[in-house]
Amino acid sequence: MNSLKIVTIIGARPQIIKAAALSRAIRQHFAHIITEVIVHTGQHYDENMSEVFFQELSIPRPDYNLNVGSAAHGVQTARMIEGIEKILLEVKPDYIVLYGDTNSTLAGAVAASKIHVPVVHIEAGLRSFNKSMPEEINRILCDHCSTLLFAPTPTGYANLIREGFAEDKLPPYTADNPKVFHCGDVMYDNSLHFATLAATQSSILEELRIGEGKFILSTIHRDNNTDQPLRLNAIFRALLEIISLSGLNIVLPLHPRTAKLLNSNLEPEVLLAATAEKRLKLIPPVSFLDMIRLEQQASMIITDSGGVQKEAFFFQKPCIILRSETEWKEIVEVGAAIIANADYEAVVLAWKQFDAHPPSVYPSIFGDGEASRFICRQMLLNCYPDMNVQA
Repeated sequence: MNSLKIVTIIGARPQIIKAAALSRAIRQHFAHIITEVIVHTGQHYDENMSEVFFQELSIPRPDYNLNVGSAAHGVQTARMIEGIEKILLEVKPDYIVLYGDTNSTLAGAVAASKIHVPVVHIEAGLRSFNKSMPEEINRILCDHCSTLLFAPTPTGYANLIREGFAEDKLPPYTADNPKVFHCGDVMYDNSLHFATLAATQSSILEELRIGEGKFILSTIHRDNNTDQPLRLNAIFRALLEIISLSGLNIVLPLHPRTAKLLNSNLEPEVLLAATAEKRLKLIPPVSFLDMIRLEQQASMIITDSGGVQKEAFFFQKPCIILRSETEWKEIVEVGAAIIANADYEAVVLAWKQFDAHPPSVYPSIFGDGEASRFICRQMLLNCYPDMNVQA
């Protein structure tokens, strides 16, 4: 029987979570015809940001770990390219599967394209139209190295067509004849799968002693927010003002970068106010199931994370975006999110708007929860067009 071999590249927390959806689809529906080799670049090496997710999400243990750790973009990416190339030459896969827009994504695309391993890009077509973001460069370069591109939204698909990808390509698909699909979002697959599990297995609300719907969830991790004191101070001032106006708790799981920079980048009076305010709960990074539970039960979400923006929408929570743009513009267009940037007045105003008029409509933007199975079928059909893929 024909079988497919893929190498999946993961390195950052969001990729580990996204990979869980594809691994689960392979395990449940394609185990007899797809072999997955998992490569962990080690881009995120904090145990709370990586190891715990393999355990909690039942992701198979990585077959390889490059252990690159933290470094400057060029150094980190170069180490990954070198390590990934060696693995690809050894494993000889039919595809390399890449997620999102991290340095691991870029390294995988460069390494594979140089030795002619077809690239599959999941979350293709996302654009912030801000090339000062390293992630924007990573996702554009990966898309233009890819053979199969899976866009999670109609906007992502339209972005790729606008950039020159044709809709009417015929198989077989290659890097010179790439195929673009609108398939839905693998993270929506995950949210549906793990929501019930989180409700029964997470005790985060009890540990924090907060009630359902009685708190706001916030995350801050992007370097243009954490590394720029003016922006970081504006965000924390806004959070403190929202606490004062609402009386609600704000739960803020601290990304390692954010935790490291609070003392140096917050003004002394803001740092003192933040650490003294008992309703601002600055906590260590949480597990995936705990994060799902927090998202399910928050009254609102304030974030600079693209993934958390989407998850807010999945769980029908209004979202304030701490950036000047978003890759998920659909959630803004339907009124479920507001772009406030790191602007004190805009963040507080967005909170007031949602507090007075919470969104009531959350249309189906991100697919049917079966994106991972669709992706598996398309990979199989491109290699084996005569195969009867029923799963």
